[in-house]
Amino acid sequence: MKIVMILGSPHKKGSSNMLAEQFRKGAEEKGHTVEILDAAHMNMHPCFGCGHCGMDGECIHKDDNTVIRDAVLSADMAVFVTPIYYFGMSAQLKMVIDRFYSYNGKLSAKGLKTALITAAWDSNADVMPYTAEHYRKLCRYMNFEDCGMILGTGCGTPSMTANSEHMKEAYELGKSI
Repeated sequence: MKIVMILGSPHKKGSSNMLAEQFRKGAEEKGHTVEILDAAHMNMHPCFGCGHCGMDGECIHKDDNTVIRDAVLSADMAVFVTPIYYFGMSAQLKMVIDRFYSYNGKLSAKGLKTALITAAWDSNADVMPYTAEHYRKLCRYMNFEDCGMILGTGCGTPSMTANSEHMKEAYELGKSI
């Protein structure tokens, strides 16, 4: 299976990317191919909502969204990776998801498998519900098959993350795909 991981963290060696790396290891051990797209460091622009694309055409922006679009449309699975900023996904990942608009029809017709990997400083029970529900709604709307979530609470620094149970959870999720 071809898996595309879309990283939404501006911190290349940050906690969410550490969890993503564990997922990648597990998935590759199972024989899957994993392509990593570092959306936080790509040339991306926000959706203007201009309607130029008609939800299934060329976007008015000429940026790296074409790389993401082509990778996602040719993949069997997409993994969304994000730190939690103010109880939601990063702006960098949200921008990628908003740009799905330009290929909404093709993407929702795929029945793409997906997973969500997050990392948050806090361990409070109210840190993850909004991001988790946003992801679940995205899955329902886009006809994505949710294959799991790693809701990495208590992952405020790389050392906190390295010593958390979420590292093993991410690896196991990758192996289970």
